[in-house]
Amino acid sequence: MTHHVVLSLGANLGDPLGALTSALEALAQTDGVEVLATSSFYGTAPIGGPDQPDYINAVAVLETTLAPMAILDLAHQIEADHDRVRQERWGPRTLDIDLVVYDDVVSEDPTLTIPHPRAHQRAFVLVPWHELEPDAVLATFGPIADLIEHVKDQDIAVVASPHHPGPAQ
Repeated sequence: MTHHVVLSLGANLGDPLGALTSALEALAQTDGVEVLATSSFYGTAPIGGPDQPDYINAVAVLETTLAPMAILDLAHQIEADHDRVRQERWGPRTLDIDLVVYDDVVSEDPTLTIPHPRAHQRAFVLVPWHELEPDAVLATFGPIADLIEHVKDQDIAVVASPHHPGPAQ
């Protein structure tokens, strides 16, 4: 059985665009994962945390046979492969991959909350996702088109065209 997954990717240290591109390629080469669509790359200001550089963000829509925890483990492995260091909440990072949606699953497991607990508050999640799935609904929060209205004060702009990773070899 396959599952519909939405991931949010972001980076603001090193080569953010290169890190996102490489992460998307790693996802595309993973058994049990098919990258169906990738948004444009967006420049965004950091939210919370210390003073830090702006982010590059994107959203990927996947079809997968992997379970939610396996997706989380995969995301953490790809982050580690890109030298992600977890020092401070909302601090700068070489790569961040968040599981936003897994089918219509709603879970408040302390290890993995689905949907992502702050997705509805983040233009860097909603705007790229809306580019790919304009009619999508974020479980417990509502249509993403409506949610975008509440984050219009967050600066976000396209900085690069979508990346299209190939199928796994």
